[in-house]
Parts: sequence; structure tokens; C-alpha cells
Amino acid sequence: MDNIYLYMIIALAILAIADLVVGVSNDAVNFLNSAIGSKAISFKTIMIVASLGVAVGAVFSSGMMEVARKGIFNPGEFMFNEIMIIFMAVMITDILLLDFFNSVGMPTSTTVSIVFELLGAAVAMALIKIGHDSGDFSNVIDYINTSKASQIIFGILLSVVVAFSIGALVQWVSRLLLSYNFEKKAHWVGALFGGFALTAITYFIFMKGLKGTSYAKESFDILGGGTMKDFLETQVLSIVLVSSVIWSLLSYVLIAFVKTNIYKLIIIVGTFALALAFAGNDLVNFIGVPVAAYNSFLAWTDSGLAATAFPMDVLAAKVPTNNWLLFGAGMVMVLTLWFSTKAKNVVKTSLDLSSQGETKERFQPNSLSRGFVRFAMLMSQMTALMLPKSWQAKIDKQFETPVITLSKNKQLELPAFDLVRAAVNLMVAAVLISIATSYKLPLSTTYVTFMVAMGTSLADRAWGAESAVYRVAGVINVIGGWFFTAFSAFTAAALVAYLLNLNLKVMFPILLVVAFGLLIRSSIVHNKKSKEVKAEDSLKKAESSSVQGVIHESAGNIANVIKRGNKIYTNAINGLAKQDLSSLKKNKKQVDKLSLEVDDLRNNIFYFIKNLDESSVGASNFYINILGYLQDMAQSLEYISKVSYKHVNNNHKKLKFNQIKELKEVDSSFENLFNDTKLAFDSRSFEQIGNILDRKQDVLNVLSDKIQKQVERTRTEESSPKNTTLYFSVLLETKDLLTATMNLLQEYNNSHDASVEPATIVNNTTDEE
Repeated sequence: MDNIYLYMIIALAILAIADLVVGVSNDAVNFLNSAIGSKAISFKTIMIVASLGVAVGAVFSSGMMEVARKGIFNPGEFMFNEIMIIFMAVMITDILLLDFFNSVGMPTSTTVSIVFELLGAAVAMALIKIGHDSGDFSNVIDYINTSKASQIIFGILLSVVVAFSIGALVQWVSRLLLSYNFEKKAHWVGALFGGFALTAITYFIFMKGLKGTSYAKESFDILGGGTMKDFLETQVLSIVLVSSVIWSLLSYVLIAFVKTNIYKLIIIVGTFALALAFAGNDLVNFIGVPVAAYNSFLAWTDSGLAATAFPMDVLAAKVPTNNWLLFGAGMVMVLTLWFSTKAKNVVKTSLDLSSQGETKERFQPNSLSRGFVRFAMLMSQMTALMLPKSWQAKIDKQFETPVITLSKNKQLELPAFDLVRAAVNLMVAAVLISIATSYKLPLSTTYVTFMVAMGTSLADRAWGAESAVYRVAGVINVIGGWFFTAFSAFTAAALVAYLLNLNLKVMFPILLVVAFGLLIRSSIVHNKKSKEVKAEDSLKKAESSSVQGVIHESAGNIANVIKRGNKIYTNAINGLAKQDLSSLKKNKKQVDKLSLEVDDLRNNIFYFIKNLDESSVGASNFYINILGYLQDMAQSLEYISKVSYKHVNNNHKKLKFNQIKELKEVDSSFENLFNDTKLAFDSRSFEQIGNILDRKQDVLNVLSDKIQKQVERTRTEESSPKNTTLYFSVLLETKDLLTATMNLLQEYNNSHDASVEPATIVNNTTDEE
């Protein structure tokens, strides 16, 4: 039995590496968000700065993994075998939970997950011990560090509200003073802002990033014989005032004489600071449990006692972590930062919710988000009534976003927000985390950085009437995910601990195989989805300003819709023929995706028309008509797919042999028509459109013939009303699909000018993209 604990230590070491990977993928949003969103510096430079911060933070990481050792439970109440079950349950649960959140692109807190996993597993083991000894279940509080757990829960709730409110307030004041033309302000304005921001960030580096290191605990005669940590905590006002003066003067010199963009410098230093603090303090979330387990194993081995007879009081003592272990963990974190696609996915969620411009909204509005938006609008109207109109006008002027005119020959990907907001995000997050650290309040860096970003977005009027309801819904979803993290971490860890306790020799390998199996499966699914996103035929927005340019530019979209429409129609008919519910369900998802892409193109009409010059207004009419016909086609395909799925899902009678045979004949006619149409658009051979239009009547005759046959069958032999309804529905909607397709082809046939060389326009389009 003793060997099982050695195997558990080896497994925990492997799990620690896996946990580092999934943990960094989740927490990268904390320090990458502002730099990537503002595009202040190149992505490569951002990654180098963040990597340096992570590496330095890991090496100078706190030597005491206190949370994992004794922060949540009282180790003296448990025996060695019970502690090992708790630690194994925590690590198995942690990697699966964090990987799930990374896969769906939702930022969550590694601190909260590890804390509630420790709490859940410890409570489970405590209840098992009490039940075995026939004790009173109310004694469970003797096993748990209830005061610490309560502090953490309170810290979660408080950090969400405070971070959002302070972020919004500071951003509103900053924008009011600096406006969007901040680079044109007097040098002293930028110097003061830079002085304050850099003071906050550098104090944060010492307070949060280096607080737990051995250096912070050393005595310094120059500091009156105390430690650096004591000095940082007791002389806050003096340090802040002196630093502000020094940094403000330095900022002025850099702006006035060196011509440095002080906002970019703030973002670089802030990114380094948050990366350093993340690695220096959150490393416990990933390797704290395995390190505590290893220390426990060594102490138990030296004792010579049985695993069930060795109390774990040793965990209450302070044991420094090996520096080489910290260095190795730091390197794993840096590599993950560079190569994890899931990290980029989590960052994208945060950027989409805080973007100043239009983005593809990921979240659907709900009653809660609508209620919040209505309340905010009401408050805004009340404020407008209270303020004098002259004041309101001045405030509005400061919040006027600059109009950016893009070159016709170049499509530029704009930053999600400007340098001022990025600097405020970093500065406020640094200040709040520093204050919480100085008062020894537990705080999640993920919650603080995310909520600060959301608060600054609101204050910066990034959530306008067009996007507010979607963005608020997104924030509610993310916050809901945080509470789900706490609940699921507690429950899952408790369950795993219970299963391990049933039979450790059997359940340990089974649960380990299940955990790694799920992790590998998640990675395969994620990679498959990433490849599908890259390879899939997605519709592209028009950029050209002439009718002929739009004709050739939209040809790819038409070929795309025709190809996908042909497949969707064929799958619907085959699904009906085979009564294949799974195939019809997948087909329904494909047509929903197509409809969504067509809707996105229609939503872009405003920007397309804005981009046109006076001589090219005709292009807008052509483009609007084309999008209208594409939407008609998508709606017909959607209806056919929906009624087919509904019929089979409701277990109605299968279509008769003749009905299926006739539908396949219609499908064959459409397939030939669609294939020729796709070929014409793929090759830009628009002169063939006339020949395709001439075949319209032939296909209509096929449809009319099938409808007439069904009418005769209904009068003489048909006995199923549902079958008849389905058959007529499919044929009539197919007729509408044909009409929409032919109208689209007619529009191209009327507008195409054969004298314009396709290659020229295609090349121009390529340049534009």
C-alpha cells in the first residue's frame, strides 16, 4: 500500500505541469488584455514583456505555499492518507475545471477554484471521518479554517463591485481631463498622469509582486532596522508622494525632451507588473498542492509511522520552495503563454466585451441585461436633467470619439480601445490589488482586472445603444461563470475525494485515466474547431466602392452560399429519406450558421454605404439587393431544414417511396443548377449566367409536376395529413428558393459589365484585404 503514495506524488507532479498550462491559458487575460487591446506595441513585444514578467515573478515567487498547506483547512486534524486524498482530488478537479473554462473562452479565477476545491475536498474528508467515528457533523468546523474561507468569499463579492465602480470612476475623470485628443494636451498634463500611473504600478510591483519573497523579509538598517515588507506597508503615504514627484518629473523629461509616448511606457510597465504579480503570487494555485503533498510525503517517510497514524501538523510549519522548481514552473508558464491558443481565446472574450468599436457580439441579450440597460439609461437621463446644458455639452465634447478615415486601398484593424483606457485599466487594477494586499484581504486578480476593464468600458461610452444589451449580457455570463466555478469546484472536489476514499488503489488510477482522457479529448476537440474556423467558407464583407468592384468581390460569397445551400438542401432530403434525426440536427445547425453570416453582412451595410464616394452610390443599391436575395435563399433553406427536422423528431410517418423518389429528382435538378452557378461565380464567367437563367422554367416545370402528382395522391390514396403538409411545404419553399436564386442571378446579369477585366478587380480586392 505504501507504494501507492509514491505513485500519487509522481501523478501530482505530472498534474502540476498540466495545471500550469491550463492555468496560464486562463490567467493570461489578466496582463495581456490592455496591451493587446490598445495595440500600443507589437504583439511580439507584448509577449516578450509579459514573458519577462512571468519569468521574474516565478523565480521571486513566495517560498511559502500557505493557502495549499493550511489556509483553508487545519492540517493537524487529518492523517497522511487523508491529506493525500484531499490533494489528489483537488488537482484532478482543478485541471478539468480550468480546461473547461478555457475551452469556452471564459476567464475565471484560479485562486477561487483552488480555494473551493481545497474546501470541498477537506469538508468531504472531514464528514467521512466524523461519520466513521459516529461524531457530531456540526464538528466539521473544527477541521476547516472558517475565518479564511469567509474572507475569501467576501473578497469575491467585494472585488466585483469595487473594481467595476472604481474603474468606471477613474476612467470617466481621466477621459474628462484628457479627452480622446490626449496626445495634443500640454506636456505637464501627460507628465502628471504618467507620474500617478507609474507610481501606482511600481508600488504594486513591490507590494504585490515581491511581497512574499525572501528579499522582502530581509532587514535593512536604512529602514530603521525593519524589513522591506514592513516599510512598504507602514510608509504608504510617504512612498506614494515621493514616487509621484520623481515619476512626474521623469515623465515630463521623457515627453518634452526625449519625445517618448508616456502612455505606451505605462502600458509596457503595467503589463510587466501584472505578469510578475501573477507568476509571483498565483503560482501557488498551480504547484502549491503538489509541493505540499511532496513535503508531506517526505515527513511521513522519515517518521516510519503508518499512513493512517501520522498526523499532518508538519504542514503548519513554513517550508521554502526549491528555487529550481520555481524556475522550471516559470519556464512552463512562459512557453504556455507563447503557444496556447486557448489563452488567445480567453483574451478575445474580454476584448470583445470592452471594445470601443463594433464587434461580432458573442452573447445574446437576456431579461437581466435589458433591465440593467434600461436602468442605466434612466439614470443617464436623470443626470442630464440635473446638470446645466452648458456643462453637459462640455462633457459630451470630451467624450467625442475621433473619426478615423480608413484608406480605400487598405483595411486597418483598429484597436479595441485607446492608450488612455489601457493605462487606466493597468493603473486601477494595480492600485486595488496593492491596497487589498496591504490589508491582507484575499483577492482574485482575474476578477479585479476583468471588472476594471468592464467599468472603464462603461465610463468610456463603449457600451452604446447598439451594443450595451449584448455587452452587459456577456458580463453577467462571465460573473455567473465565476460563481459556477466556486460551486462546481467545491462539489466536484468533494465527490472525487469521496470516490478516492472508497478504494484508493482502484479509484486512483481510474480517475487519473479519466482526467487525462478528458484533457486530451478537450485538446483534440479544440484543435479541430480551430482548424474548422480557419478552413471554413465564411462570407466576406464588401469593401469596393464601384458596382463592378462589388460584383467581382461578392462573387466569392455567392459561390459560397450556393455550395453550402446545395449541401444543406441535399442533406435535408437525404435526412428525410433515411429518417436520420442526427443528420437533420447537424444540417439545422449549418443553416443557422449560414443565416447568421448573411445577417452579419446585412449589419455591415451601414459601414459599406458610409465608405462610398458620391460617384459610386449605385454600388449600394446593387449590394443591398444582392444581400436581400441571399437572405431569401437562407430563409428558404432554414425553413426546409426546420420542417424536415421537426417531422422526424416528432416521429411522424415516413414519406412514401414515390414522394422520396420525386424529392430526389428535384434535388438532382437543383444540384445541376447550383453546380453550374457555383462554377460561373468561382471562375467569374458571368456571361454564363444568361444560360443558367434560361433553365429556370425547366426546374419550375419539375416542381409543378411534383406538386400536381401530390394533389392527385392526396385525393385518391394519401392518408397522412402530416406527410402531405411536409411534402407541400418542402416543394413550395423550394419554389421560393429557386425564385430567390434566379432573382440574384438576374441582378448580376443586368449589372455586369463584360468590358471590365475580372482579374484587375480581383487583384485590387486582394490588395484591399
